[in-house]
Amino acid sequence: MTQALHWQKSTFSDGGEGNTCVELASSAPTTLHLRESDTPATHLTTTPTPLAHLLRGIKTGALTTPPT
Repeated sequence: MTQALHWQKSTFSDGGEGNTCVELASSAPTTLHLRESDTPATHLTTTPTPLAHLLRGIKTGALTTPPT
């Protein structure tokens, strides 16, 4: 039996209303899920360490956007 995930919206997500939100859920202490609210059926599953590295890269500007 699969338990439903309890999704939480980011406080930085456009006021928390509408479909412009990043959401996070946890299904176990070391299993995290991320999704965009406009595509709720698609989500990324990860663990705390890689997510922390991603967030650190975003905050410090270490991640760059590829040219279009």
